[in-house]
Amino acid sequence: MTEAGNAPPPVDETRHHNLSLLLVEDDRGDAVLVEELVSDALIDAEVVWAPSMAHAEKLLARTRPDCVLLDMNLPDSEGTAALRHVLELDSTMPIVVLTGLADEHFGVSAVASGAQDYLIKGRVEPDMLRRAVLYAVERKRAELTAVDLHASQLRARENARLERGLLPSPLLLDDPGVDIVARYRPSRANALLGGDFYDFVQTPDRTVHVMVGDVAGHGPDEAALGVALRIAWRALTFAGLRGTDRMRELNRILRVERAGSGLFATVMSLAIPPTGPLISAVRAGHPGMLLHRDGQVDWVIPPGAPALGVHLGDWPTDRVELPVGAGLVLLTDGLFEGHSGRGNERLGEDGLLELARSLAHLPGAEFVDALIEGAEQRAHARGGITDDIAVVRVERLTA
Repeated sequence: MTEAGNAPPPVDETRHHNLSLLLVEDDRGDAVLVEELVSDALIDAEVVWAPSMAHAEKLLARTRPDCVLLDMNLPDSEGTAALRHVLELDSTMPIVVLTGLADEHFGVSAVASGAQDYLIKGRVEPDMLRRAVLYAVERKRAELTAVDLHASQLRARENARLERGLLPSPLLLDDPGVDIVARYRPSRANALLGGDFYDFVQTPDRTVHVMVGDVAGHGPDEAALGVALRIAWRALTFAGLRGTDRMRELNRILRVERAGSGLFATVMSLAIPPTGPLISAVRAGHPGMLLHRDGQVDWVIPPGAPALGVHLGDWPTDRVELPVGAGLVLLTDGLFEGHSGRGNERLGEDGLLELARSLAHLPGAEFVDALIEGAEQRAHARGGITDDIAVVRVERLTA
């Protein structure tokens, strides 16, 4: 029974109307007494009687009562075994066990094993029964809420670990010759991660390699695949693979690591040598880039091939000009697939270019932040941006 040191949560009795109770009791005389107690307790409840565990199992297969009143000595299930049997059928069920005077220890064991309360036959008053049933329902509700909260916290921690995998620690040499601004904003729709990812490293020959990618879809599977592709891209880069060879290996890794055959990923990868205005660009189904320089912004869309996971051929390498003081902005499509602020119209690449040109006077980091903020403001009236956003701006500092 309830002890003073373990007080149950307050009960809002207005919440409990038309309760359904399953009484599992083999003695019909005791069952009638309990039904009378329920009636005297002024509980608006319907009592269904089951004379055995087998009968109770059939009833529970058809419907879920609000609370189970469970005798601990049944002909086909005895002691805590009866409790375990009910919990195996439905672990979310509030249970109040009924014990005889000589078997009170069974009631204590039952509460320790998952019941919400116990009552001793022959000592039950109507008010005591009413409070036990209502408290059992509230206790179980609080317990399930705590379990859900704990599960949510575990998911949040797991998502945070995935996010850390999506967000790399840069590997650049001293005086790398470039300035890089990176921003990543995961969508919080349905509390799941998406699969946008990026990375940038500098190899011993002082070439700076920059990559942005996007796994189609949202959720842990897509995020995990994004992490795998990012780490693989970094490893392949340091192993000396470039251009179509690197994309081909990424494609193989994606096909092995993806959770379903429908998953694919788009990637834009750049290689910026330490000297000269020309850089290498390889595009696998990814959107183009914004070239930001001298107060102007233009789209740059290198020739490419389809996304990883849907293409088995080669990915051509193109040459793109990146003069000193200019910045290339690599991005994922979440930045321009949000609404434009005009009805159901999407911002689109043209709308993003228009927005970018209105911000072209801003320096690198401010330009990137204002670009993301502007896209979010335009989509605000329609629920905001619902996709993940990854943006990387790389600016050459030396000739």
